[in-house]
Amino acid sequence: MKRSRFYWLLAPLVVALSSALGGMLTPVAGEPAQDAGQDDVKAVLRTFTSIYRVVELNYAAPVDPDRAIYKGAIPGMLRALDPHSSFLDPRDFQLMREEQRGHYYGVGMQIGPDRNMRSGKTIVIAPFTGSPAYKAGIRPGDVILAVDDKPVEGLSLSEIADMLKGPKGTRVKVTIGREGHEQPLVFHLVRDEIPRKSVEDAFWLKPGIAYLGISQFSETTSREVEENMRRLGEANIKGLILDLRSNPGGLLSEGVAVADRFLQKGQLIVSHRGRASAEKPYIARRGSTYNYPIVVLVDRYSASAAEIVAGALQDHDRAYILGDTTFGKGLVQTVYPLAENTGLALTTAKYYTPSNRLIQRDYTGLSFFDYYFRKKEDVKNPQDVKMTDSGRVVYGGGGITPDEKFVPPKLNRFQSELSRRYAFFNFTARYLGKRESKLPKNWEPDEEVLNEFHRYLLDEGFRFTEAEFAEVRDWIKLQLKLAIYSSAFSVDEARRLSIETDPAVARAIECLPKAKALLENARRVVAQRAARQREN
Repeated sequence: MKRSRFYWLLAPLVVALSSALGGMLTPVAGEPAQDAGQDDVKAVLRTFTSIYRVVELNYAAPVDPDRAIYKGAIPGMLRALDPHSSFLDPRDFQLMREEQRGHYYGVGMQIGPDRNMRSGKTIVIAPFTGSPAYKAGIRPGDVILAVDDKPVEGLSLSEIADMLKGPKGTRVKVTIGREGHEQPLVFHLVRDEIPRKSVEDAFWLKPGIAYLGISQFSETTSREVEENMRRLGEANIKGLILDLRSNPGGLLSEGVAVADRFLQKGQLIVSHRGRASAEKPYIARRGSTYNYPIVVLVDRYSASAAEIVAGALQDHDRAYILGDTTFGKGLVQTVYPLAENTGLALTTAKYYTPSNRLIQRDYTGLSFFDYYFRKKEDVKNPQDVKMTDSGRVVYGGGGITPDEKFVPPKLNRFQSELSRRYAFFNFTARYLGKRESKLPKNWEPDEEVLNEFHRYLLDEGFRFTEAEFAEVRDWIKLQLKLAIYSSAFSVDEARRLSIETDPAVARAIECLPKAKALLENARRVVAQRAARQREN
């Protein structure tokens, strides 16, 4: 970035900040305080540019303006405001738009660092079902050696991902290393549109009991939900498990649209208000004609729009919430496009659930690491006490507290080591690397596979006793099945198997009668309250 380019970026950023912060830089006639505020900001900007000039001229090494401004000055300013306001450099801004739009153009596979954590190589985590990479036969565990004959060793994941992306219909050559093959494998792929589904295919857990999982809220989420419910036949649903675990949120409008289709027409979904904006309520405009019970699964990584949905269904007693207390993000960001394909995600409002509780966790005095990763168990605000439609007590201040807490079974030492060192993923790459990946439908790991896995663990230096292996034998068989299904069939097949054997999902099914009782009691209480009001 040239020095003049820095000023070109700074000017629109200040304009955007001025608009977002309620015209802080716009003088208002007859209000001298505004003039003083304008002078203060100008003085601060002059100080900043003076400091930057001194650094640029006198620092011990040449100053990289991109790093100093993109990674230093602007993020530092925004972090002083709250944990969610952020500056988006060109790549981050592009990735955000891809996430929101729900698609991109490329070969369709997730990549990551070698899970042996030793080689420094980049591997395929999983090809997306139906993508060019999937159709060509690229597998989880394959090592990416080169893209269009350019070696990728030493390149970052983002640099390799950018090489794999490109306009629809263009060709890319990917050179792969695979266990069991002495020579590299070469794949000639044609880039295509890769849908980033936010709603995986819904399915029946058992007759009448449907499962619907939402991974994030993008521009296509409400449409995907509608398509899935139509495909299942919503009239046939007797109970729904709505999985919002590890859903980081996304677009407010899509969270509102999803909540709308489960609530009654006219019910409040969420409202938000900020210093520069009046309160804006979002009301269910369509509503649902179905009354099946719903259990919503949440965890500590369910955030933002996911919390809006869970909070709305909980406040109206429409669903029984199961799992762990959610993240606690009650701040609304508005994204302002800036010069040079950058953007500013600025907190402009706070949102409130239908009972008027603010679920944002306190972030004062916390580092970013503590805020995001060291979550306290009990962070509800005892001063923010509200009631659901039926009169149940709920709290603000610390996320959505579930109606019932569910803690997954803890892994023992041996299980934890197998998971931490990706034993099942790495074994699968070796196991299938020596043979065809085609396996018969409903394949199960037999004694031969278990013995081969046992030998693999010994070869790789895992410490365990025969008693420890025998104790978790059934668990090992399931993990092997999940890992091998992902490679031999698809990640979708493995996902479905994972859900069908998930103890949290099993508990959710057991909780459906509680969800039904909750819904019926709420309607009875609301009807009685309305009758009393009419009498008065």
